[in-house]
Amino acid sequence: MKQGKKTLKRIMIIGSVGAGKSSLMQALFREDQPARKTQSLEYRDWLIDTPGEYTENPMYYRSLMATSFEACMLMIVQDATAKHIALPHGFAGGFPIPAMGVITKADHPDANPERAESLLRVAMPEGEVWLTSSLTKHNIEPLRQKLLQCLGLSEADVGEL
Repeated sequence: MKQGKKTLKRIMIIGSVGAGKSSLMQALFREDQPARKTQSLEYRDWLIDTPGEYTENPMYYRSLMATSFEACMLMIVQDATAKHIALPHGFAGGFPIPAMGVITKADHPDANPERAESLLRVAMPEGEVWLTSSLTKHNIEPLRQKLLQCLGLSEADVGEL
């Protein structure tokens, strides 16, 4: 994808199976259709969606690392209802780009945002953490604006991609 004369970097989304990556991506694109299972790396405009299996199986870590060279930020997604994180301690530090965390499913009755942030901090000791809900759209627009700002894009630019 081109932006002017340079190649546009993207935001790469990683997280466990069922963490809500695809639902988050659809919410960020302002779509209301149900999410479908991501089978392989999916490039869409300014985001890269990754299969949860890439996060859960160390054999795929090198694919994530290689893909990160096409990104300017790593977004680690953590389900607010999950009791564990599949990533090892300090995982985000192995990437050549900054990381941010996004906690999904904040609206769920079993959500525990404090635990989710603690789990995220295992893999990502530093960086911003956002609490979101793709269902209620909690924090989706502010997160979208933050991501576009990181990419140096405006809403007008996004319409032209």
